[in-house]
Amino acid sequence: MIRDSLRLRLALSGVILLFVSLAAAQTGLSILFNRHAERAIATDLLDLSDYLAASIRPDIDGALALTEAPPDPAYERPYSGRYWSVTAGDQSWTSRSLWDHVLVLPNALPPGEAALITVPGPQDTALLALDRTVIRPTPDGDRLLRITTALDRSRLDSARATFEAEMLPWIAAFGVVVLIAGALQIRVGLAPLATLAERLKAVTAGDMDRIGPGVPEEVAPLSRQIDQLLDARAGEIERSRRRAADLAHGLKTPLQALLGDAARLRDAGRTDEATGIESIVASIRQQVDRELARATLASDRTGAVADVTRVLRGVMDVVRRTPDGTRLDWHFDGISTLLARIDSADLTEALGALIENAATHARSSLRLDARKEGGNVVITIQDDGPGLPDDQIARLRQRGQRLDTSGDGSGLGLSIADEIATSAQGALDIENTATGLLVTLQLPAAGRA
Repeated sequence: MIRDSLRLRLALSGVILLFVSLAAAQTGLSILFNRHAERAIATDLLDLSDYLAASIRPDIDGALALTEAPPDPAYERPYSGRYWSVTAGDQSWTSRSLWDHVLVLPNALPPGEAALITVPGPQDTALLALDRTVIRPTPDGDRLLRITTALDRSRLDSARATFEAEMLPWIAAFGVVVLIAGALQIRVGLAPLATLAERLKAVTAGDMDRIGPGVPEEVAPLSRQIDQLLDARAGEIERSRRRAADLAHGLKTPLQALLGDAARLRDAGRTDEATGIESIVASIRQQVDRELARATLASDRTGAVADVTRVLRGVMDVVRRTPDGTRLDWHFDGISTLLARIDSADLTEALGALIENAATHARSSLRLDARKEGGNVVITIQDDGPGLPDDQIARLRQRGQRLDTSGDGSGLGLSIADEIATSAQGALDIENTATGLLVTLQLPAAGRA
């Protein structure tokens, strides 16, 4: 189903890309927050390191001493999460918060350099530490001070987790907004396809003969290909009609000559031979008429609309004047205006064959009805005759079958009526009922004349 729907394919790909993008955005924002927080912490640790570097001075004996400890009470509370350590040769100073823990540090950096590192802390914690080496001038010469200031890294991890938790609803809300925008984008982007579908529907219904211009450039090549296909089909149908007409005219003279020969044979007393020739000529003419009718049905009837009630009344008025029609009681039920998408001449030919066949086999009455059901026009012809054998009705419903030789009253006319209905995208149904044969002709309804 997804493979056959552009809308679903676009929606699914958009949702997948959105989730991937949101996940990447959350990860990226978390990384950026972590880096920003580390830089902010490094600034604080550097300030503390500068304070310690300034507080270690030589005393009156020339030895280095910590003149003033950092005032923050956290450095006096054991395992508070804030720590510092200073070493100068065989001298060292540490914050009381480290208690008995000794920081395990890598090799000292060259003087003037600093590094932000992670080192193990007390009670199995990890510390984010700023490690640096500075030069302290003394009366006895320059001394190297290694100053390490550290903060419990769990505080940074907790801050990041809090940031991610607070960020999640905003990312979810943003995702919903993007989904709504994506749905609107898909709707607006695929709207021109609906226009193309409407034009194709109009072409199929006969309101338009071609799709024409005015479609988006992305589907314009498809539109042009369809129009070219319609042009080629129309040209082929026209050529087929001309060939059929040429064949009919070409056979007309030879057939007429054969009929003349049959007449001379009959005058000479050779009746059987004359009858045989006339039978063969009649069969050939029937086949030629059939192919001409098929070629006519294949013609381009774009925009053809027939007034069903008018055509039905006209055919009924003609047939009821025939010898078979004068002996019947006629009943017609139909609305005054009923339009169908079919050429009037084709509808007249189909109804003529169907009503004439019904009048031939009806015993005393014939009932006609025309109504609209949904998007279709339904015409019914009910006679009170003997009906048709079921095998002949089944043959009519089989594609490509003919009823030319199926029996009395079911010759070329019914077959052509079936082809007319099919050509108009309708259907012809024949069934036996308790009161006779019921013929139903269904055609697509039209909204305008």
